[in-house]
Amino acid sequence: MNLNKLQEWLQASGNDVAYISNPTTIAYFTGYDMEPHERIFALVAFKDSDPFVFVPALNVEEAKNSAWDGDVFGYLDSEDPWAVIADKIKGRTSEYQKWALEKNNLSVAHFQLMHEQFPDANFDGDVSNFIAKIRLYKTPEEVKQLQAAGREADFAFEIGFNAIKTGVTERYIAGQIEYQLKVQKGVMHESFETIVQTGTNAANPHLGPTMNKVQPNELVLFDLGTMHNGYASDASRTVAYGEPSAKAKEIYEIDREAQQAAIDAVKPGMTASELDGVARDIITKAGYGEYFIHRLGHGIGKDVHEYPSIVGGNDLVIEEGMCFSIEPGIYLPGIAGVRIEDCGVVTKDGYEPFTHTSKELKYIPLSD
Repeated sequence: MNLNKLQEWLQASGNDVAYISNPTTIAYFTGYDMEPHERIFALVAFKDSDPFVFVPALNVEEAKNSAWDGDVFGYLDSEDPWAVIADKIKGRTSEYQKWALEKNNLSVAHFQLMHEQFPDANFDGDVSNFIAKIRLYKTPEEVKQLQAAGREADFAFEIGFNAIKTGVTERYIAGQIEYQLKVQKGVMHESFETIVQTGTNAANPHLGPTMNKVQPNELVLFDLGTMHNGYASDASRTVAYGEPSAKAKEIYEIDREAQQAAIDAVKPGMTASELDGVARDIITKAGYGEYFIHRLGHGIGKDVHEYPSIVGGNDLVIEEGMCFSIEPGIYLPGIAGVRIEDCGVVTKDGYEPFTHTSKELKYIPLSD
């Protein structure tokens, strides 16, 4: 489960202890997934000793019966968790002077409480970048989970398209998607709040869903995803309800061309910046460059947004096994917004999307 890579990194970086505090990262390394809420949940790894998982007492048996086969230690609500975990660390190794933390996750309050237990230790190390980079390359099993999540997203689009009627709200459509995912597919968690935007609302990329009502002859934008066995999907489609304006149809076709061109362009050896440029150049040459206001894509895996950013200026070389989104958008304030998005995996020959809902502009007949 990649814990050997973490131990090797500790040895190479000169750190003694890695304190992993992000539940998603812990699940990545151990196979045990849990939401601790306000309690303490941690994976502690050492450069030359066995790691352990630290959980609230009420989760000890659950952790022991999970995919994790290492030691599990717990603490009672009546105990000081920092004193307990410090005792377990000191009982495992005498070398705990140099620490590496997940600095992009650990709160200042928790850091201070841990520091009080080890006042002479050096906490300068940061394991965050190492974790982001090893999570960048997905195994065949991880790709299977992402593909399954993609199929759930395709199902969600079908439900959403069928829910569009004159006068229903964006929130109603989003609610239908989430309800049917649970009832028909057993999906208990979305990867983020389902976004449904109709008309001019879609020109605000992350707005919604609101109580705005669907009106005839508008575009309706969907952005949605699910969690499947701990892996996320994320996809966007924009459809026509009735006959939208000529301008709306124009920007749709430009965006669709840009998205497909980027998908077709993916190949190992190109940079993230070059890929962003493929889609951005098409939109810019069509006169809408100023309305493409975000990066082309982001990584995906156990989190819906992961490293890397597919964006201009990023010289990261794209390689086989990387998974990321391709999602150009054009947003015209007061008129309409369009985004088309697929996530996929880089292969030796190109890019295989996880979602397959058609990207030809879908016209939904008017219905009361």
